[in-house]
Amino acid sequence: MRFELNDEQLAFSRSLDDFLGTAGAPDAARAWGEGDAAAGRKIWQRLADLGVHALCVPEDAGGLGAAPIDVVVAFEQLGRHLVPGPYVESVVVAPALLQAADPESLAELAAGSRVVTLAAPPTTPFALDADVADRVLLVEGDELHLAEAGSLRRSVDNTRRLFEVTAKDRLATLPTGVAAAALDAAALACSAQLLGAGERLLEEAVEYAKNRRQFGRAIGEFQALKHALADVRVALDFARPLLHGAALSVGSADAARDVSAAKIAASDAAYLASRTALQVHGAIGYTLEHDLGLWITKVRALIAAWGTTSTHRARVLAAITAS
Repeated sequence: MRFELNDEQLAFSRSLDDFLGTAGAPDAARAWGEGDAAAGRKIWQRLADLGVHALCVPEDAGGLGAAPIDVVVAFEQLGRHLVPGPYVESVVVAPALLQAADPESLAELAAGSRVVTLAAPPTTPFALDADVADRVLLVEGDELHLAEAGSLRRSVDNTRRLFEVTAKDRLATLPTGVAAAALDAAALACSAQLLGAGERLLEEAVEYAKNRRQFGRAIGEFQALKHALADVRVALDFARPLLHGAALSVGSADAARDVSAAKIAASDAAYLASRTALQVHGAIGYTLEHDLGLWITKVRALIAAWGTTSTHRARVLAAITAS
């Protein structure tokens, strides 16, 4: 297996990083959490222009038909820059489900002109950002339904607006394994978001440690903080090959196990990054005005998204004991 990105993937990552670094995503996320989706929708369309929304749409339907590792590259940048919106649902899951149920809609997904969200109980019982979606889906086993959004449920992350859903019309009975594979792809993309958020938290903590001074010295010179930040760096570096390995194993018999292992590692690393960044920043990190809290709550929410850590640990254990 090759765990290094090629030149094209690195260029794609840089182009997303360059755009999102100037797009004002944290401000858009704050507004999104308050119900104002205007800035977030502008970012949504610009990312569609850059090819993000076409990644999982087949080429014959107007998409790119990209490999899972390309999806990982994109979603790491989405997590790094705190981009709000149902990207996992619309970019990753919906193309897989609608390819079997409504292939005519794939071109709209690729162009970013249609926003789709979904719920898939029990691991994903609520639909993210259903109030801005053009279409809400409900996955129950292998049955795919159109759904109607209900009450808004509070999330620890204000930028993740969760809605109850009620099934309406049945769209299709999906081929065996399609729904499970789509939900694993969602967990993989979520893992990439966690890794990106963890990297950003570490970057912010290191920068703050260089500039914040106590007792006449930058706090980053104190050994205790050096060790804590180094532990985060190690955790993120150990999670990355698991994430890339899971992307490379998609389609194999071990894909579910590898995706779960990646989700566990990315969750643990991002959580460590969030706790350490908060420790480094001190009380300022708790304030609503500081952007640090946006990443911390995002990490906390994504850890439980698309399968909790306990769920994924159980899958890894079952795979190991079965072999």
